[in-house]
Amino acid sequence: MTFKDFKFTEEIQQGLDAMRFEEPTPVQAESIPILQKGKDIIAVAQTGTGKTAAYLLPVMDKAVRSGGGHISTLIIAPTRELAMQIDQQMEGFSYFTGASSIAIYGGGSGSSFEAEKTALTQGADFIVATPGRLLSHLNMDYVKIDQLEHFILDEADRMLDMGFADDIKKIAEYLPKKRQNIMFSATMPPKIRSLAKAIMHEPEEVNIAISQTAEGIMQAAYLTYGGQKNELVKHLLKGKDELSSIIIFTSRKNTVKELVRDLKRMKMDADGISSDLDQDEREDVLRRFRNKRLRILVATDIISRGIDIDNIDLVMNYDVPNDPEDYVHRVGRTARAKSTGMALTFIDETGQRDFQKIEQLIQKDVPKLPNPPEIGEGPAYNPAKGRSGGKGRNKKNYNPRSKNRNKRNNKSGRSNKS
Repeated sequence: MTFKDFKFTEEIQQGLDAMRFEEPTPVQAESIPILQKGKDIIAVAQTGTGKTAAYLLPVMDKAVRSGGGHISTLIIAPTRELAMQIDQQMEGFSYFTGASSIAIYGGGSGSSFEAEKTALTQGADFIVATPGRLLSHLNMDYVKIDQLEHFILDEADRMLDMGFADDIKKIAEYLPKKRQNIMFSATMPPKIRSLAKAIMHEPEEVNIAISQTAEGIMQAAYLTYGGQKNELVKHLLKGKDELSSIIIFTSRKNTVKELVRDLKRMKMDADGISSDLDQDEREDVLRRFRNKRLRILVATDIISRGIDIDNIDLVMNYDVPNDPEDYVHRVGRTARAKSTGMALTFIDETGQRDFQKIEQLIQKDVPKLPNPPEIGEGPAYNPAKGRSGGKGRNKKNYNPRSKNRNKRNNKSGRSNKS
């Protein structure tokens, strides 16, 4: 099957050819025919499976055929980063169509608000927005949305996790009753079905590889104490010049600053992104990373979902995520669209039970690799202990080169091998 089988307009097909889109991914192959029939849909697919194109292409095709000139499609995304990414991808697909779009999100200047107001009153074809920012406009009663045809929720599960359920329902009240509702999500918890029941009409369902990591990802883990992690990062990256694009995820924004500082001291090209940065700074870091002018990006989970950056060689989990689904999204930054990649995770004693839940979710035992000799032995893998740890062995000031420490580990027979 190729994209030509969908019989898109010539303008859409030109955009696909220019972007070298030839064969649809499974979620695209299953979702696009349903959307072309005008039916409501709930599609569940992991990060990196091409779901943005799965909903953009058919609604854009319909807009081109109808001639445009009004707001035909509203896309709601949980974060400004995802809203910007969707808007950028839309620019690629619509290059030959003349369709207009704008990303609407908080954190900008007064001039950006005025630009958004102009688009919402004069009728950009596609609006991509975060919930709170869009409601700010809708509450002022100037948004011309009476001819809307498509209402799309992207990363629906994350939006509900962030507390946007009521905002989404309020937005839906402003929209025409007769519309096509499209929901894309990485998971299908009960709250998603509850929301779907409230705003959708007899939706069809598409489920693609729920909660599974891509086949092309080589996954492995290291058992480490907290004080060993920075040294392990530096050891694993030193001399690995062939890895040109690396993301390191951490759960704490303070760790972002510390690790970036350590990597820069080693003359490594690294920068960080967290909630501490303002919008312009975040956009600048992401732009440099996306354009391959930045090799190592250290980040909190602010970008684990929704940022579509191709050809990432290595994803490193400095901390085990508390939510197993977040692991799928983190490592989903690599091995996108049938490519290959590597994902390494550092497991300290507080994260062992969470990592066991991850392995249960992905239905795979991730190999536990021995620490390099210069790093020192890590904790034994015993997830049954949970988050209680073991007599302070995860202290930040733990010295991995301590001879006494190693002797005690050897006497007890503990090993970091699985």
